[in-house]
Amino acid sequence: MGSRVSREDFEWVYTDQPHANRRREILAKYPEIKSLMKPDPNLKWIITVMLLVQLASFYLVKDLDWKWVIFWSYVFGSCLNHSMTLGIHEISHNFPFGHHKALWNRWFGIFANLPLGVPYSVSFKRYHMDHHRYLGADGIDVDIPTDFEGWFFCTTFRKLVWVVLQPLFYAFRPLLINPKPITSLEIINTVIQIIFDIIVYYVFGVKSLVYMLAASLLGLGLHPIAGHFISEHYMFLKGHETYSYYGPLNLLTFNVGYHNEHHDFPNIPGKNLPLVRKIAAEYYDKLPQYNSWIKVLYDFVMDDTVSPYSRMKRPPKGNEILE
Repeated sequence: MGSRVSREDFEWVYTDQPHANRRREILAKYPEIKSLMKPDPNLKWIITVMLLVQLASFYLVKDLDWKWVIFWSYVFGSCLNHSMTLGIHEISHNFPFGHHKALWNRWFGIFANLPLGVPYSVSFKRYHMDHHRYLGADGIDVDIPTDFEGWFFCTTFRKLVWVVLQPLFYAFRPLLINPKPITSLEIINTVIQIIFDIIVYYVFGVKSLVYMLAASLLGLGLHPIAGHFISEHYMFLKGHETYSYYGPLNLLTFNVGYHNEHHDFPNIPGKNLPLVRKIAAEYYDKLPQYNSWIKVLYDFVMDDTVSPYSRMKRPPKGNEILE
């Protein structure tokens, strides 16, 4: 099942963050990129349609046999729900309504959260901003796996289990690494989500409720789209912290694959990131990149030299990248 990677063989790697320097360089050479730093008002319509489609799917699966409920939750619902989490990622950067209407974005994030079944949007916003400002900072960036994850999930089978259970680790890791006081908006997010889940149960039945929750769990685990979790920052090549993906699944994920571009310019919406790459091609074309998230998942599980330890990690005060 693959040899175990020991703590001695693969410790955390500490390094400086390159995104701020590249951002300054690119803006000095291509100031026109600043024109791409603007809201994307189409997001609110795209996300609303996605939510309505998922509501329609609740109705379509409510009387199916259980095997078909699970089948469609993985084949269809998971794609939509994972895409919705990346829509929430766009919302966390205030792209639908702009920075001057931050509270509108928070409420819209709670609305987009509904088909996921679990409250997520408000908390994600709080922790994701840390991920950008303090990328890889120990005890701050909760995208970094815990020491236990790096130590335990280090064989082929255990890494496969870790990939399947990724949504659970992402949910509980913040409570262990960087717990924050609960805000009123998080309470509102939770209450509204519970009320919505109860409505789904009483209107459509238990099968639709299970379909919704299974779509989130399966879509964020062992799923082609979930390859972006691994591809974004896990070091398949030593010394390279962030990787972009330029394959077709960007069409379903608001261009989250353009991840070097996103970390260089976190205030540019996903729809404009291909333009960033086009304008500053000499900066991005030479960087390591992917064209298949499925291959990323396969390589992560099967490569004995890669594990959850395969991340760059910094002392608590990382270099700040302001939005």
